[in-house]
Amino acid sequence: MRPPNLTRYAWLSIAAAVSTIALKTVAYVLTGSVGLLSDAVESVVNLVGAVMALSMLTVASRPADEDHSYGHSKAEYFSSGVEGTLILVAALSIAVAAVHRLIAPQPLEQVGLGLAVSVGASLINLAVALVLLRVGRQHHSITLEANAQHLFTDVWTSAGVIAGVAAVAGTGWLRLDPIVAVLVAANILWTGTRIVRKSILGLMDTALPAGELAAVKAALESHLNDGIEYHALRTRQSGARRFVSLHVLVPGAWTVHRGHALLEDLEARIRAVVPNVTVFTHLESLDDPSSWDDLDLDRSEPAAAPRGEGRLRG
Repeated sequence: MRPPNLTRYAWLSIAAAVSTIALKTVAYVLTGSVGLLSDAVESVVNLVGAVMALSMLTVASRPADEDHSYGHSKAEYFSSGVEGTLILVAALSIAVAAVHRLIAPQPLEQVGLGLAVSVGASLINLAVALVLLRVGRQHHSITLEANAQHLFTDVWTSAGVIAGVAAVAGTGWLRLDPIVAVLVAANILWTGTRIVRKSILGLMDTALPAGELAAVKAALESHLNDGIEYHALRTRQSGARRFVSLHVLVPGAWTVHRGHALLEDLEARIRAVVPNVTVFTHLESLDDPSSWDDLDLDRSEPAAAPRGEGRLRG
């Protein structure tokens, strides 16, 4: 379960967003640069995303309950999905403003002071992004990682805008400012699309990344011998929580105690190589033909039990 104090890092992101919005707005007012305006607009998106991250981290940290027996970790995908959508909206608004300035270019004012203020805002974003990325990876929080990546994008965006404004001041070519703003919008569009895609994949119960899936298989293969087999291996990720399920087939003469000991050992091996994982195992007999009828997610037709006998299946 994720430590509840992770929400304090969302508060850090909110504070950074408020500070950078103020600084970048001042930079825009001083210079009149549409590129700096686009930078300020993206910081507004940062603020909304940080507030959403705070609320979803609060929900995700709740323990499992009667209505949510698998926990609330999937709430993090709503945060990243909303943030990605807002990024796309911001990209569109920036592009519209840039097109207007391309048609009717305007001179920039107080460039030096405006750029200094913008650089200060970018340094705040960089510092907070480094903290969020470290903590997000440490606690496997996709919300904090997405927030950090967004802030890194903001830093690179600001660097491009600052370079564009400086180039305008040096060359006198006014249309260079809105051209840079269009490039900024394209970069933001790419980031938003990537974040939305990741959220959709999470909500669709996408399998674990290739590296983690390979680690699971290696943990299984290193232990399966003497005729022991496995099948129906399925994985998915829900926020920071991973889920792995599989069927383990053993000789029919094994006792329940021996089979259970094997499953306990296999589950421990998987938990040792994959973080925050919940493992479900199902023991089956190699000597029972019906053990091979459940390779698919849903059985097409249940196997018939012998007359007078019942069969329990997990």
